[in-house]
Parts: sequence; C-alpha cells; structure tokens
Amino acid sequence: MRILHTVEFYSPSVGGMQEVVRQLSERLVSLGHDITVATTGLRQRTQKIINGVKIAEYNISGNLVWGMKGDTNAYQQFLLNCQFDVITSFAAQQWATDLVLPILDRIPCKKVFVPTGFSGLYQPAYKEYFTQMPKWMGQYDANVFLSDDYRDVNFAREHGIKNRVLIPNGAGADEFVTTARVNIREKFQIPENHFLILHVGSHSGLKGHAEAISIFRKAKIRNAAFLLVAKNGGRCSLSCKMKNAWLKYSSRFYSLGKRLIVTELSRADTIAAYQQADLFIFPSHIECSPLVLFECMASRTPFLTTDVGNAAEIIRWSGGGRLLPTRRTPQGWSHADTVRSVWLLEEMYADKQTRTAMGEAGFAAWKDRYTWEGIAKQYERLYQNLMVS
Repeated sequence: MRILHTVEFYSPSVGGMQEVVRQLSERLVSLGHDITVATTGLRQRTQKIINGVKIAEYNISGNLVWGMKGDTNAYQQFLLNCQFDVITSFAAQQWATDLVLPILDRIPCKKVFVPTGFSGLYQPAYKEYFTQMPKWMGQYDANVFLSDDYRDVNFAREHGIKNRVLIPNGAGADEFVTTARVNIREKFQIPENHFLILHVGSHSGLKGHAEAISIFRKAKIRNAAFLLVAKNGGRCSLSCKMKNAWLKYSSRFYSLGKRLIVTELSRADTIAAYQQADLFIFPSHIECSPLVLFECMASRTPFLTTDVGNAAEIIRWSGGGRLLPTRRTPQGWSHADTVRSVWLLEEMYADKQTRTAMGEAGFAAWKDRYTWEGIAKQYERLYQNLMVS
C-alpha cells in the first residue's frame, strides 16, 4: 500500500507525537509498504528519506483557530491530487490535520484520523472548532483512539461517531529487550546501592518538572538520585538547571545523600536509564497516552504518574504503576498534590517487593499487547480492511 501520514513535526524533531509516527512509519516500511510523511520542514533535516520513510516538507505553521502561515494551498493540492491508498492525520489542532479537515470530502482515498487527545477541548477559543469536529470525524473512514476512556474518545461517543477503533501506544522490543551498553550509575557517579528515580520529558513546562523536583526534595528518603532527562531548551530548562545548581550546594541534601541531575541524553543512554532506574515519576499536566509509561513497562520500571491522559487506564491494563494524588482544573489540566505525592514516593521507596511486582506485571502486559511491532501490524490490518470495504 501507498500510505501518507500527516503530522506537524517529524524526525529529527523529538517528542511524543513524532515518536509515534516514526515508529509506525518505519515499521510499516519494514512490512513492505510505501510510506510518506507530510510534515514541517526543518533546517536540521538533511535527508528526504529517513530509514525508508519519504518526507514531504511544507513550511507551514499554525492551526484553524489561530490562523496559518505558509504555502497552505500547495499542501491542500498535494492532498487533493492523492497518489495514496490511505491518508492518516495524526493529532488535531495543528496545520497538518487542520488543512485536511475542510477538504475531507474531496480527497479521493481512504482517510484515517488519530485525534491524540483533543487538548483544547475545554478551551473557549476552540468552541467553534469542536462544534464542527463531529462532522469531520464522520467524514473519516476510521477514527483511531489510543484509549477507551479519555476526552477524545468520550467526545466521539457523545456525538454518535461509530467508526471508532482502539489501538494503543507502545514501546519497541528492538529497543528495550536489549542489554544496556552504558552504565548510567557509573556515568553519573551514582553508587550501586543508591535509589535511582527517573523522569523523561521535555522542558515544555507541562511535564511536571517543578512538581517532580519538589516531591523528591521534600521526601524523607536517603541515598537517592533523581535523574531528570530532557533535551536542552524550552520553557522550564533554565529553572530546572537553577534548581539543580541550588540543590547541589544544599547541606541538607548532602547530608541525606540526595542528588538531582538535570541532563540531556542520547536515545541509547535514555533507554539504559529506564532499564537501571528503581522508579519513574511523571507528574505531567496534560497528555493523551504517555509513551513514557509504556517505555517504563518495557524496561520493568514501576512508575508513579498523575491522573493525566489515560494513565489510569494504562495502570488498569498493566498493573505497572500507581497514580499520584491529582487535582484537575476546569480547563482539563492535571496537577499533582505534592504533599500526598511525597508520602507515596516514600512508601514506594521503602517497598522493594511491591516495586518489583509492579515492574514484572508491567513488563508482562507490554510484551503481550503493547510492542510497536504488534501495534504496527494493527495499523496495517486497519488499512488493509479499509481498502476492501
């Protein structure tokens, strides 16, 4: 099949949506399909074919609500002159999908929508956008949801959208069922008998870095390191680094044997950190279906997470983690109750047996149902079924 995936950003850009589309696109190539990704042009992208995936670049930005800049007509003509069997739009509220929506009924091929959460659903500015959304969803041949209980799929149910499909996120066996090439403890001079807590997430200001640092700082635990992995740059990058520097000279921190390490790591080193961590903490503010939780499962790492996206559902599916006490704002943001989260961290720190059981349960569930290898085949079957329907 000839398949087009549309997404705002793609490799070498790093992020959750980029990773989902990369994993699916590259694995569908390995299954024998011709895959193109339509996405934003990037100066650092030096190739038009990446691991077999063809890249169609457009210098466009924005969305239907806030307006768009760039050669929007060229992109829409590319879609209307469709040379593909299937077009899949990943994520609402960004140009690569929002330019598809007004011309859906004119695109002459099968069309799939993966909403990934509807983050703006409760924002007043998006009221008209979501008033029209049921019509658009009905014009797609299939709507793929990463969860069976989150705002996007519940919105679809409430508006009578029948062409719904559940395909979750995952993590790759080819990445995680391997022996780590790097000893993370040795790299950062963390003693083998010290407790290692991990967080992986961008400095966007939305991944809960401030809350995670606060929970770690206040927890009555000893001989513990908190490794916060994020690409340099972003809204809270400077703040995190300043806290790192401040805590380095805290006498109380030093006396308890605690360390905060804020750093950027390669993908290989990040996977090694997952595999060698004792616990993952993720007090994020907004998600759809967090990839990091599946990566925890794949690395046998128990996790604590805010009730964000479908995190509670992932815990029900896997038994691999626990929810941090969470409050939600009317706008749909999640925030950890740091006081009660401290108590939960202290409890998990002291209970190795529970941590081990959670890690093994998560790994078993991941291996059975949540590998990218298996998930790519679910997308392949969906596309094949659409072609004969």
